[in-house]
Amino acid sequence: MKCKVEKSKISGQIVCPPNKSYTHRAIFLASLAGNDSRVVNILSSADTAATIETCKKFGAEIETENSSIIIKKPIKFDKIVPEINTENSGTTIRIASGIASLFSEEITLTGDESLQKRPMQPLLDALSSMGAQCQSTDGKPPIKIKGKISGGDVTIPGNFSSQFISALLISAPLTENGINLSIKDNLVSKPYLDATIATMRKFGVSVQTLIPYKRYNISPQIYKATTFTVPIDFSSLALLLSAAVLNGDKTIIKGDIGDLPQGDEVFIDILEQLGVTINIDEDEIKIISPKKLKGGRFDLSNSPDLLPPLAILALNSETPIEIVNVKHARLKETDRIAITSRELKKLGIKVEEKEDGLILESSENLNGAELNSENDHRLFMAFCIAGIYVGNCSVTDPESVKVSYPNFIEEMNRLGAKIQIP
Repeated sequence: MKCKVEKSKISGQIVCPPNKSYTHRAIFLASLAGNDSRVVNILSSADTAATIETCKKFGAEIETENSSIIIKKPIKFDKIVPEINTENSGTTIRIASGIASLFSEEITLTGDESLQKRPMQPLLDALSSMGAQCQSTDGKPPIKIKGKISGGDVTIPGNFSSQFISALLISAPLTENGINLSIKDNLVSKPYLDATIATMRKFGVSVQTLIPYKRYNISPQIYKATTFTVPIDFSSLALLLSAAVLNGDKTIIKGDIGDLPQGDEVFIDILEQLGVTINIDEDEIKIISPKKLKGGRFDLSNSPDLLPPLAILALNSETPIEIVNVKHARLKETDRIAITSRELKKLGIKVEEKEDGLILESSENLNGAELNSENDHRLFMAFCIAGIYVGNCSVTDPESVKVSYPNFIEEMNRLGAKIQIP
């Protein structure tokens, strides 16, 4: 399926959706704590639904109440767990793998066709070093894990995904001996690790940082029941801000930023470097865009999800936008570097693809095109925003937004965009 996108302007107020990463983490931790733990303002999407269903398979009893969930009973580590399908959610299968290693019986975890292409071997090796028996298909899902790990010293590379480290941190306090965790190579997406530690702290578990992003100690502890409120999602906010920069006319984005760490907050700084004026007043964000953006060189090593919303800003940049140190974006739902390069070239942007990023330069000869998002939710939304700017475009796979922003098309059209689904 594909949708048609026409040149248009957006104006009015839009509410930024809740944070997907914090929703995942809070659901898992609340399910480990139980005792009426509550997660408020959850993002309702296909990915977070996969996490809820995974926790139910692990034995947690979960009730839904409007935009909140309540954990009536925690995960049962003596339960026989049927095969768990985590659909398209990489965060779900990776954190769930750590939790599965705390069970004595074998657990199979799998996902959709896209997820079955995503690497798991570094995490499986780490779990094996602590006593788990792990099987996989070429280091990718479906995987089988049989615990129970006892903890101890473990080393894992940091240059693939911070989700592997988050999985180990979350399971660590429930091991017999705790975990002494060492991270080799340079850790990518560091703020996501900060987010995991901050969420664990909210549920009463402390992580001792020996060397930031290199060495951690987590002693045996118990997760405590609490109420956790999910903040807005800066990954989605970045897309809304890009839409406002390229196509906005007095657009106001609403939402409580909160005080929890989010790596994609750096997009505010990036926009200011590009010449955008941003005013944040309590729960409102307003912007004033220049006629032409400035361009510049941006390191997205800690915020790979910003690649799509930043890349499309090259449509209206007077000098090139260079994106560097984001090789791990090739290991997302798709190879976002290659697909962004391929598709934006169709619009007339001059693109030089690097192993770890892109150099994008605008053109006087922009034109509409059929853009293939490869069923990647963030690419679909970015390409739609580009289509609103250029006009006469079509974008494939509108159903992909169910992963992180189910009402994206509806909300864009409410603001004045022209996105038509057959």
